[in-house]
Amino acid sequence: MAQFEMDTFAKSHDHMSNFWNACYDAMMSSSLRRERDKADSRKMFQELVLEPVAKRTKAENARHANVLKQANNHHSTVLKQWRSLCRLLTSPRSAWADRNPPEVRWKLSSAETYSRMRLKLVPNLNFDQHLEASALRDNLGADNLHNPAESLPLAMAKEAKVSELEDDQLAEEDLPVLDIQAEPKEQNQREKLVVSEDCELITTVAVVPGRLEVTTQHVYFYDGSSEKEETEGGIGYDFKRPLSHLREVHLRRYNLRRSALELFFIDQANYFLNFKKKVRNKVYSCILGLRPPNQIYFGSRSPQELLKASGLTQKWVLREISNFEYLMQLNTIAGRTYNDLSQYPVFPWILRDYVSETLDLTNPSVFRDLSKPIGVANERHARDVKEKYESFEDPTGTVDKFHYGTHYSNAAGVMHYLIRTEPFTTLHIQLQSGRFDCSDRQFHSVPAAWQARMENPVDVKELIPEFFYFPEFLENQNGFDLGCLQMSNEKVSDVVLPRWARSREDFIYQHRKALESEYVSAHLHEWIDLIFGYKQRGPAAVEALNVFYYCTYEGAVDLDAIADETQRKALEGIISNFGQTPCQLLKEPHPARMSAESAARRLARLDTRPPNVFENLDQLKSFFVEGISDGVSLVQAVVPKNQAHSFITQGSPDVLVTVSANGLLGTHSWLPYDKNISNYFSFTKDPTVSNAKTQRFLQGPFVPGADLCSRTLAVSPDGKLLFSGGHWDNSLRVTSLGKGKVIGHITRHIDVVTCLALDLCGIYLISGSRDTTCMVWQVLQQGGFSSGLAPKPIQVLYGHDDEVTCVAISTELDMAVSGSKDGTIIIHTIQRGLFMKSLRPPGESSLPSAITHLAVGPEGQIVTQTTVGERASLKDKFTLHLYSVNGKHLASVPLDQEVTAILRAAVHPVPMRVPIHSVSVTKEKSHILVGLEDGKLIVVGAGQPAEVRPGQFHRRLWRSTRRISQVSAGETEYNPTEGKS
Repeated sequence: MAQFEMDTFAKSHDHMSNFWNACYDAMMSSSLRRERDKADSRKMFQELVLEPVAKRTKAENARHANVLKQANNHHSTVLKQWRSLCRLLTSPRSAWADRNPPEVRWKLSSAETYSRMRLKLVPNLNFDQHLEASALRDNLGADNLHNPAESLPLAMAKEAKVSELEDDQLAEEDLPVLDIQAEPKEQNQREKLVVSEDCELITTVAVVPGRLEVTTQHVYFYDGSSEKEETEGGIGYDFKRPLSHLREVHLRRYNLRRSALELFFIDQANYFLNFKKKVRNKVYSCILGLRPPNQIYFGSRSPQELLKASGLTQKWVLREISNFEYLMQLNTIAGRTYNDLSQYPVFPWILRDYVSETLDLTNPSVFRDLSKPIGVANERHARDVKEKYESFEDPTGTVDKFHYGTHYSNAAGVMHYLIRTEPFTTLHIQLQSGRFDCSDRQFHSVPAAWQARMENPVDVKELIPEFFYFPEFLENQNGFDLGCLQMSNEKVSDVVLPRWARSREDFIYQHRKALESEYVSAHLHEWIDLIFGYKQRGPAAVEALNVFYYCTYEGAVDLDAIADETQRKALEGIISNFGQTPCQLLKEPHPARMSAESAARRLARLDTRPPNVFENLDQLKSFFVEGISDGVSLVQAVVPKNQAHSFITQGSPDVLVTVSANGLLGTHSWLPYDKNISNYFSFTKDPTVSNAKTQRFLQGPFVPGADLCSRTLAVSPDGKLLFSGGHWDNSLRVTSLGKGKVIGHITRHIDVVTCLALDLCGIYLISGSRDTTCMVWQVLQQGGFSSGLAPKPIQVLYGHDDEVTCVAISTELDMAVSGSKDGTIIIHTIQRGLFMKSLRPPGESSLPSAITHLAVGPEGQIVTQTTVGERASLKDKFTLHLYSVNGKHLASVPLDQEVTAILRAAVHPVPMRVPIHSVSVTKEKSHILVGLEDGKLIVVGAGQPAEVRPGQFHRRLWRSTRRISQVSAGETEYNPTEGKS
């Protein structure tokens, strides 16, 4: 019983223990569950409530910060626009002109001529005297020339080096895109987006983030900068360009990466764009696939193929283009660009005589040996350079042997030469850590710079193109404090010139003349072999002592092989300071140029083209006289420059347009050269001008005193349209030359239109009026041809106090020039309509003088004629003045008689004995067309007298026989009493 009770008690105790344990476990479980539930609840609350709120708060804060940033940027942009408007209204000759305007400081514009010269200076709106940089200058004279090879991290260099060099070209996988998209586009199709990619716009002074969009009609760039700067084109770097204006697209590299494109347009505007890896070729092929109508070199993929396709080498060999033009084209094809200082165009040192009183270009001893690199121009250096190469060893095998650790063209070298010209002054100071370099190391003297090449084999800088066209870079016109030389304590200011140069302009003139000399022409191919040709790399380069540090060569490194972005960026920065060797264009010796004598003999033997009149000014002759409108003045005779020809009909003639004072229009046939015809050209008179039933007239009436003349007429470059002013209703009219009908009638001026001018590429027309204003109009295009004028002007230019008498325009240099009756010349920009400067030609007479004619030359030179008063008896009544593109007065010449038309180049007098009403030069520069008061057209050329038979003769012209009157062979004047038909 006891045992039973004990067992029972034990069992009950166990049950109780189990019960309490179960209760405890239950309580603990419940507690844990509650804790877990709480944790889950907290987590759920955090996930469902707190995190969204936090995210929303963060997003709202970011959005708020972004809105503030946008507001600040917008405020900054608007402020800049207001300042720009204020400058416009308070600039000289404006509505609220400042009586004491601040001194204008200048910087170099990005505008280029058709020869790729950057000549124009524009106001520097953010000028800095750089006084702090002058104060910080280290003038101890220590030679701290730094070799960038020493700072290149070897491990990264080894990682980035490639084993085999390859040319930059379109990848095979991109070619099908061209074939797919190369279908003809329908006229007037809706604009469609073709490609849109993020990129960087590379300029001389900035790398601008943004986005490129290419449509079926336009190319757009949207500036993505957080704070936009005021540029020549406005606020920011945005641009919109018609696809039809695109002329060339080139593959480019940037920071040694094959990732960039450079776009060139028909008005010489160009843009350098850098893309992400593999994006460049896609954009390139898409643009080519659209087949822009003005684009050339469609089939070429690499720079080597591009040079071959261009035919430039053959043209240079035959002396059809100048040495300067050929070098600039080679630079462009090889990837050299003004937009990237590490790939700036490179030109050779050509002289070694900088001490003589006169420069004798017939003496070979005054020239540098162009067959040798600049580093061994002094023969004493050759042995040291060769020993350095042969003794060099890199144990890691990464660095190849080299003759020179620095380069003949790099960013520092460009800034060295252009230190006096902004924006290069600022860039130089940034490169020098906020200070000017030591005065003794600055470019302060041309003779001293050459002497440095002779004494220091480490200094191997070649020249830049500005040495051959830009005198302003030799002048310290902004007055920077450049310090003093150590030895002489002489203050560094303007560049010291050679003794044979009388002025900066004279230095540029003689230096350019030396470049085009017979000696340089005969040896320039040797320098081309070193820089662009077969001696650039390989065994030939070793033999020529022409090997540079390996990182300077195209394709030598692949920066994308470096995984670490920070390291890659650092390496990019280091390598960019080395300078970059141009793309190799030729792998065989470059052909030599023909001598001038041999080229002349060849031309005479082949008889393929007429001589250039400007190269034979002493042989000008009146070839023949043709009556267009007897007794009525011929006020316009011109062969438009860009006429389209059918590829089916080879040698198809151009149109020669004539306009008589009574408005009679003529569209004649003109072929500039035919060796089977005695005077080497063909002219077929428009039959409609002689038939009263078919004659076409320019609609009038014209205002008395503003009669029809060459200044109130302009013919589109394709010969399709005639623009006219002088109409009674103050209108500007557009007439179709084919039909003789008015297709445009625009009245914007409030008085008579007195003068018109077109630019070379036919994009803009400028008009001047008695209302003292000028207007710039866009010429509309349709199907690749001129179709009319935009209904509103893109700019209205103010500033004259009297009637505007003459105008000229240069789209490539962004210049609109106008002259007025009160003797004032004003220069504005086209893109923004900004006042640039006002000129008043000098004169000894106290009487008022008027600007009666002006023209803008191919390098921006301004030629103008002034006429003093109305008194015909006054001596020196007429004067011709010449100004540089930047408004510097260069020369004045008094004239015996009034000039009624101005050419782009001067010619010796060819007396006509009858007043001249118009003069123009044919596009090949083979002939001068002269319109006379008696209605005759004179063709002036430089033909061979023996082959021009005197008197009447018959000849076949396009299957028709007709008679013309011929001036006697060798005659140099036209006498209206002789040779009448």
